[in-house]
Amino acid sequence: MTTRTAVRSVVSDSPGAPLRLVDREVPDPLPGHVRVSVEASGVCHTDSKVLGGAFGPSIFPVVPGHEIAGRVEAVGEGVRPWRVGDRVAVGWYGGHCGWCDPCRRGTFIHCENTQIPGVAYPGGYAEALLVPANALARIPDGLTAVEAAPLACAGVTVYNALRRSGLRAGDTVAVVGLGGLGHLGVQFAAAMGMRVVTVARGEGKRALAHELGTHHYVDSTVEDVPAALRALGRPRGALATAASSAAMVQALDGLGDGGELLVIGVEQDPMPVSPMQLIGPARSVVGHPSGIATDVEDTLAFAQLTGVRALVEEVPLEDAPAAYDRMVAGLARFRMVLVPTAR
Repeated sequence: MTTRTAVRSVVSDSPGAPLRLVDREVPDPLPGHVRVSVEASGVCHTDSKVLGGAFGPSIFPVVPGHEIAGRVEAVGEGVRPWRVGDRVAVGWYGGHCGWCDPCRRGTFIHCENTQIPGVAYPGGYAEALLVPANALARIPDGLTAVEAAPLACAGVTVYNALRRSGLRAGDTVAVVGLGGLGHLGVQFAAAMGMRVVTVARGEGKRALAHELGTHHYVDSTVEDVPAALRALGRPRGALATAASSAAMVQALDGLGDGGELLVIGVEQDPMPVSPMQLIGPARSVVGHPSGIATDVEDTLAFAQLTGVRALVEEVPLEDAPAAYDRMVAGLARFRMVLVPTAR
């Protein structure tokens, strides 16, 4: 193995500081780690939380990025079964410690020392990075790196929430929001055999929602969302992808008895839910994190099998600062993916 030098990386020096392109060294992997050559890295909205200082100032300077796809370039001592050249993906889950209580109980996604790429170690806005081997998910041959990268975070979050709910094929599910998570939610739910109702803002999204597989569209700017959902048969579940607590609660009020509100959209504002909204109809509100490496593999395999794909815009790594600014400003409609280019 040889140390990678002059690896281009996109760095922020302090909370709120602009991103800049630098050259940095990526050493040989330690035992239990691998070095990954990055072929694609998604720009996720949660990157703005990282770069804004939500995880504290001690992580800076930081290389963000937790939607990563590439190839194993070097393998540290004791790593199995990975070999140089293997195609791999890494998402929000970037490894676990193995000794905290959640790890001892096998719930690695709740590891008290979870190693998020771009937080615990330099992330995917780079040409290469070091990753704990337990964070790696194998990419099937039917997916490109650009297709796989956003599925390692946004995709697994949506897929896990749906498959671990009480929803089954034939059930009606409302997908709230048609953004980076929502457009995947519509596709996954339809591919799983569900009747999909998309709730989004504006008439301009109706055609796309139907192209992605929705069966009914509710324009929340002009329609009474709870009434519309009740008229469509009271869905058994709602996948809340929009970063709006108010929109989530609207969907909750349209669910049938025993309905589940599956919360995956990140929002700081409290949800105004009263006990009476839950007790009588026996509804529940459940939050879902992303998933560990095997969940990412399941997501990639299902996407490859069914044709679920994120709608992406490829951007050269050197243009990452502009791509990030577009995402923060809401100008990136779905998923932006950084692609390293030849020097």
